[in-house]
Amino acid sequence: MRGPKRCLCALLILVGFVPPLQAEDDTGWNFWGRFSGSSNSSGLVLKADPSLGYKFSQYFSTYAGLPIYFVNESNTVTTSSGFLNGIGNAYVGVRLGVDHPAVNFASNLVLTAPTGDKDKGFSTGRATVDWTNSFNRRFSAVMPFASIGVANTVSDTSFFVRPFSSLGLVGHVEGGATISLSQFIDVGASAYGVRASGQQRIISKVLKHQSPTSPATSNPGSRGNGKNRVFETSAETVGPADIANDHGFSTWFGFSPRSRVDFQIGYTRSVSYDLDTLFFGVGFRFGK
Repeated sequence: MRGPKRCLCALLILVGFVPPLQAEDDTGWNFWGRFSGSSNSSGLVLKADPSLGYKFSQYFSTYAGLPIYFVNESNTVTTSSGFLNGIGNAYVGVRLGVDHPAVNFASNLVLTAPTGDKDKGFSTGRATVDWTNSFNRRFSAVMPFASIGVANTVSDTSFFVRPFSSLGLVGHVEGGATISLSQFIDVGASAYGVRASGQQRIISKVLKHQSPTSPATSNPGSRGNGKNRVFETSAETVGPADIANDHGFSTWFGFSPRSRVDFQIGYTRSVSYDLDTLFFGVGFRFGK
C-alpha cells in the first residue's frame, strides 16, 4: 500500500499548487483522459492516463496525472500468462502555447515522481523530466508538424506505449503531417528518432522480474535476440547509449465524431528494435 499512498500524497501536493476555479472565459479547470495500447511480438501494453489541469490563459496551462498500466506478456518472452497491472509515475506538467498565422508553437515540460512499481517495469525508481517543443501549421486540409525535445527517459507517445521504462539522457525528434479527409476523419504519418547519450538503464515491462539480481551489463550477450531488444532478454539492463537508441515511423487513421472525443488506430515500425506495433487510442476531454 505504500506505493498508492505516496502517489495520493504527490497528487494532493500537485493539485495544491493549482489556483482555485475562476469565472473568466480564458481560465478554468479541465479534465482529459486517454486509453491507449500497443501490441507487438514483445507483448500487449495498455495504458489509462487521466489528467486534471488548470488553464490560466489562452497561452499557459498546468496539469497533473497518474497513468495505470496493464501488461500481457508475450509467450515468446515468458511463460507467464494473464495481465500485470499497476500505477506508473505520477506527473505534473506545464504548457506554453502560442498560435500564430506563420506557425503554431507549444513548449511542454513534464516532471514525474517515482510512484510506479519498478519490479513490474512501470518506473525506474527515479524522477524524470521531459521538455518538448512542438511546431505546426495548417495549409487547407494538410497540417505539417514537428517536435524536438530532451529528457532523461524515453517517454511513451500516442503511437508507441513502450514495453520498457528507461533512465538516461536522450534527445528525441519527430516530424510528419496529418490530412483531413472530412470534418471527422483524418490520416497521418510521421518519422521519429531517439538518440541517447551516456549510460542507459532499461527496465522491462514485458519480462517477468525474478528475485533481485545484479542488472545485466553492456555486452553482446545481453542482446541475445540480435535486435537491440534488451527488454526481451533481461528484466533490467545497464549499458551504453545504443541500447536506448531508436528510430522509425508511424501511420494512423483518426476519427473524431465530436470535438471532445477522438479515436485513433495505426501502425508503428521501430527500425532499431525490428519491431512492428499496432496501436490504438481513445481520448476525451471536458472543461476549458
